Amino acid sequence: MKEVPFYKIIVLPALLLFVLTSCKKEFSGDDYVAYFGGEVSNPTSPYVLFCKDNVVLDSIPLNKDNTFSIKFDSLTPGLYTFKNEPEFQYVYFDKNDSINVHIDSKDFDGSINFCGRGDQKNNYLMEMYLRNEKDKNTMFEVFEYDLDKFNNNINKTNKENQKFYASKKEEIKWSDAFDVYAKGIVNFPYYTKKEIYPIIHKMRTGEEVASKLPENYYAFRKKIDYSNEALVEFSPFVMYLDHMLNNVGAVHYHNHFTDVDLALKINVNKLNIADTLIKNERVRNIVLNNIALKYLLEDQNMVNNQEFLKTYHKYSTDTSKKNEILKIGNAIQLLTEGKKLPEVNLVTPEGKTISSDAIITKNTVLFFWSEQLTSHLLAAHKKVLDFKTKHPNYNFIAINLDDDSDKWKAALKKYNFGTITELHCANFEDIKNKWAITKVHRSLIINADKTIKNGFTNMFDVHFEEDLK
Repeated sequence: MKEVPFYKIIVLPALLLFVLTSCKKEFSGDDYVAYFGGEVSNPTSPYVLFCKDNVVLDSIPLNKDNTFSIKFDSLTPGLYTFKNEPEFQYVYFDKNDSINVHIDSKDFDGSINFCGRGDQKNNYLMEMYLRNEKDKNTMFEVFEYDLDKFNNNINKTNKENQKFYASKKEEIKWSDAFDVYAKGIVNFPYYTKKEIYPIIHKMRTGEEVASKLPENYYAFRKKIDYSNEALVEFSPFVMYLDHMLNNVGAVHYHNHFTDVDLALKINVNKLNIADTLIKNERVRNIVLNNIALKYLLEDQNMVNNQEFLKTYHKYSTDTSKKNEILKIGNAIQLLTEGKKLPEVNLVTPEGKTISSDAIITKNTVLFFWSEQLTSHLLAAHKKVLDFKTKHPNYNFIAINLDDDSDKWKAALKKYNFGTITELHCANFEDIKNKWAITKVHRSLIINADKTIKNGFTNMFDVHFEEDLK
């Protein structure tokens, strides 16, 4: 499963390391001691990150033989993630579980196998995940089917998955808390297919089927607990919720709106629906924040942004995120075409701090990368080397967003990016607040006079080179 982080991850103090010598452990008393370890073949990072709700709880170094292990003196039962960047997967811990995992980064998801106390339920999650991934690869033509044929197809798959779920539940006898995920990994991909069918069917065939759906087509929506905190970081639920909000928030008589006004209307609708639908304050705030971040970073109409933020601030009670989103909204206003690019500090490979103003001496493209996202950093630099040949009137500057400058320098030495100017972000919060950078895939095109030509572009966009003319 690919990990594309939206924010910098906060690394908390390391927990006590413990050598895991066996898949089986004995426990006594009412403690919550737990063990996690394993082996990573062909690692892409020297660490395994152990996370909860997108926060790194521990960074576990790999040994020389690529094994890792850790003892948790007290680990709350629940769903966690482990990462060997850029990939991640879930692992569920009950009280006193002792879990070993084997991973091969060349086939990350397909290679994962758990053993030890607590292994069966985790192997079930992996098998269901792989079933769902395989099913996705067969769905291309299925969305073109008429309604009856489509329903027959997805109902058949769902019936098989429900049977598998029921048999494993009876065999393993897992807890009610784990059942939320065991059932969710079956139900939410099925619900997602139903949500997106009318949209993709119209895109592929031109046929409008939304008005022809039977009254009970979306009956499953009433069964979902949208306020369940356990699901808020569970990707099958997050993906379903995103598609559902897009579906319900859609404006069908969109010929009355321009593209930017339509985007505003749809996203305000999504905020209204989320506020009404989700009763749990924490879950509601997370969903509202996700809607806001996605909208603000995709739509740069200043008047509409302010209208959108009025509704967002009316509903959100998350003070810290409201401030962060307000800063992003303010940064976006500073990045409109023709305005001078706000100044930030950057660091050269020699360790010298320089102003962003000083590096822009001609038409310039600024792009970003992270040592943790290897595939992106290689693809981005390869693309820029091609652009440099085709557009010699432009300077291309790579900015690394990682905290660790030593890792940045090691990556420069390892990959040898040639003639591309390489700089390091001196202060991520500053660059995030001034340039609205929250992910590596953004690029900025700056004129020679340091004014902005396009502050929100992506060098992998098919139309990117049009702005370089």
